[in-house]
Amino acid sequence: MTARVILEPGQAAPDFSLPDQDGVTRSLSDYRGEKVILFVYPQAMTPACTTEACEFQESTAPLAAAGYRVLGLSRDSVEKLRRFADRDALEYPLLSDPEHAVHEAYGAYGEKNSYGRIVEGVIRSTFVIDEAGKIEHALYNIKATGHVARVRKLVGADAA
Repeated sequence: MTARVILEPGQAAPDFSLPDQDGVTRSLSDYRGEKVILFVYPQAMTPACTTEACEFQESTAPLAAAGYRVLGLSRDSVEKLRRFADRDALEYPLLSDPEHAVHEAYGAYGEKNSYGRIVEGVIRSTFVIDEAGKIEHALYNIKATGHVARVRKLVGADAA
């Protein structure tokens, strides 16, 4: 197993082009000039991931008011992401990375401790990316519950 990448503030965010839940290809470079919050979650329609995704949906207005666009990223298929978006009224792009190449580029895939066992998989993470495509914050191994409130505070969007 190769060493996991850990992104640091000031580094260029790895670019990507992935399909969203509607099959539309989204590239990070499409968002130059805008600030982006990219959250990486293990699996659509699971309890913790649903909580996190819905909290981001509830926060899209204050985050947008603070200048941020939200993107979700998982290994799920486009079809599963479409069902997830429909079921939970998620209006932001959910990106499909089944080969986990983008996960790996961001350091969001690798060895992790899951209930006392070391396994390989998706590491729940959030990346705040500035208008120039640079990492502002890289948050790894986060907990789903309460995380969105922390991100809002971090980016100054909790007053909205």
